[in-house]
Amino acid sequence: MTPQSSQQSPTPAPSPSAIALLPLALFLALFVGAGLWFQAQDVDMAFYQVSAPVAILPAIALAILLARGPLSRRIDTFVHGVGDPTIVTMVLIYLLAGAFASVAKAAGGVDATVNFGLSVIPPTLVLPGLFLITAFVATAMGTSMGTIAAIAPIAAGLSDATELPMLLTIGTVVGGAMFGDNLSIISDTTIAATRTQGVKMRDKFRMNLLIALPAAIVALIWLYFAGSTAQVSAPGDYELVRVLPYLLVLVLAVSGVNVLLVLFVGILLAGAIGMALQPDYSIIGFSKDIYAGYTGMQEILILSLMIGGLGALMRAGGGIAWLEQQIDRISRLGGGGTPGRKTGELGISAAVAVTNVCTANNTVAILLTGQLARNMASRYGVDPRRSASLLDIYSCTVQGLLPYGAQILLASSLAKVSPLALAGSIHYCWLLGVTALISIFFGVFRRKTTSPG
Repeated sequence: MTPQSSQQSPTPAPSPSAIALLPLALFLALFVGAGLWFQAQDVDMAFYQVSAPVAILPAIALAILLARGPLSRRIDTFVHGVGDPTIVTMVLIYLLAGAFASVAKAAGGVDATVNFGLSVIPPTLVLPGLFLITAFVATAMGTSMGTIAAIAPIAAGLSDATELPMLLTIGTVVGGAMFGDNLSIISDTTIAATRTQGVKMRDKFRMNLLIALPAAIVALIWLYFAGSTAQVSAPGDYELVRVLPYLLVLVLAVSGVNVLLVLFVGILLAGAIGMALQPDYSIIGFSKDIYAGYTGMQEILILSLMIGGLGALMRAGGGIAWLEQQIDRISRLGGGGTPGRKTGELGISAAVAVTNVCTANNTVAILLTGQLARNMASRYGVDPRRSASLLDIYSCTVQGLLPYGAQILLASSLAKVSPLALAGSIHYCWLLGVTALISIFFGVFRRKTTSPG
C-alpha cells in the first residue's frame, strides 16, 4: 500500500438499494429476450443475433446513470471493476486457452486424442468416462476454467467422432469441471468458503461429498444411457506424439502448476510438434494459429470485462447489500422468531445463489455473503461446516448454469455453441442443486453434527 492510499479514509459501505440491480435486469431482458424472440421467429442462430457484449452496453449506461457521485468517480468504479485481478486472470486464461486449442488442433492433436480415446474406451462409456476424467483434473487443479480450457476441445472432437450431440458432450465437461472444482481443497471457492465460516477444509470437503457424490452418481447413470447411442465405425489412425500437448497440460495441472503457465507450455509443445511432423507447418503458421485462438475468444473476453465493471457499479450502488438484507429479512420471517436449521440453510443458500447471479463470479459471491452466512448459521443453529458446504455448493451450481458466467462462455466459445443452449445441458449442476435442496428439506446427505473443532 502506498503512503497516499494509506492516508485515505476507508470507503463507507453502500446503503442497500434495489434500484442498483436494474442494470442486470435490463441486460438479461435484452440478451435472453432477444434470443427468445428470434427463436420464436425461427431465425437460425437466434441467440447470436444480438451478441451479449452489445446487449450489456445499455445496462452499463444505466448503471453509470444510477450511480452516485461525480461522473468521473462512477467511471472510475466501472474501470476498477473491469481491472479486477480476478477478471484480468480470467481474460488471460481465455486468451491462452483459445491459443492452445487452435495450435493443438492445427498440429493434429484433437484428431489423434479422439482416435486414441475411442480405441481404449467403449463408445457407450464415452460420456461417463469424460465426466470422470474432467472431474479428476478439476479436483487436482482446483480450477474449473483451466479444466474446461484443456478438455473442451477434446470433447468437441469426441462429439463429432461419436455422433453424440455437441451440447450434451460439452455439458458433460462443464458438469465434471464444476464437480471437481466444488470438491477441490485448493479451489478458490473452497478457500473462500472455509475462511469466511472459520472451518477446516477437510471438514467442508466431507460435508460437500455427501451431497455432491449422490448427484454425480445419478449424472453418471444418466450419461451412460444418454451416450448409449454413440456410433463409431472404427477409430482412425493416430500418432501418440500428437497427444503429448494434452497429456502435458493434464500432468502439469495435476501437479499444481499455475494454469497460465500450463497453457503457455502446452502452446509451445503443440507448435513444436506441428512443425516437426508437418512439413508445411512453419513458425508463421504457428503464430497465425495463436492469433486465431485469440480472436476466437474476443466475444467472451469483452463480455467478461464488461460484467466485471457492471458488477462493481452494482456493488457500489448497494445492490448486493440490498439482496443480502432482503434474504436475511425473509429468513427471519420464515423462522417465525424461532431459530431453525432449515430456515438458516435455505437463507444461506439463497443468499449466495442470488449474489452469484448478480456478480457472475462464484468466489466473489462467497466473499460477499460470507459474513451474512456466518451470522445466519449462528442465529439458526447451522453447523459452520454445513454453512461452508452450502456456500460452495450453491455458488458452483449457479456459476455452472449462468449463460453469461465464465465457465459456460469459455466452453461455448471453444465448442461454437450457444451459451444459453449449453446451460440447459449441464445436467450435473441441476442435479447438484436439487440434491442439496433435498438435503436441506429432509435432513439427508448430511453428517451428524458435532463440534466443528
